[in-house]
Amino acid sequence: MEEGKIIISSERFQLTILRLCHQILENHAHIEELCIIGIQERGVLLADRIRQNLQFMIGSQPFDYGMLDITFYRDDFRRREIPIKASSTHIDFLIENKNVILVDDVLYTGRTVHAAMSAIQDFGRPLKIEMLCMVDRRFNRHFPIKADYFGVAVDALDEAYVKVNWKEKDGEDEVRLYSGRINNI
Repeated sequence: MEEGKIIISSERFQLTILRLCHQILENHAHIEELCIIGIQERGVLLADRIRQNLQFMIGSQPFDYGMLDITFYRDDFRRREIPIKASSTHIDFLIENKNVILVDDVLYTGRTVHAAMSAIQDFGRPLKIEMLCMVDRRFNRHFPIKADYFGVAVDALDEAYVKVNWKEKDGEDEVRLYSGRINNI
């Protein structure tokens, strides 16, 4: 199997997350009006890291945190031969008039974020929705969606694949670029 080119090394990985946290704090003076929602599955891993670092930085100031499953909001849900396995949604608060930051590992076509924006409407009407991702693949958007916060921007061809590896799931924190689609991802 191809090794892939390292875009963000394990040494830079935590620094990138800290930078993203500082950007959030710069833009959200009233942290109690903030909701951070990780998109299942791999977006939750990034959202957990963001949450932990923000809590360390701001102390006991509360902000809402949740995990969102978008399976039944996807536009390709009924187009697959094998049903998609749903994860669970854990949002025990209303997002009414709150600033929501949706978190996913990679922003590519925008379809996942589009589905997430539809799904969170079940929890109220947010004041504002922003997008945070570790990797912004800027080519080939299907929807006019942009990342407000991103770790790294990657301009790669459609055949290329970007994968965010997580220590707790993949053994090491890093971001890799593969020249073609890889199996078992």
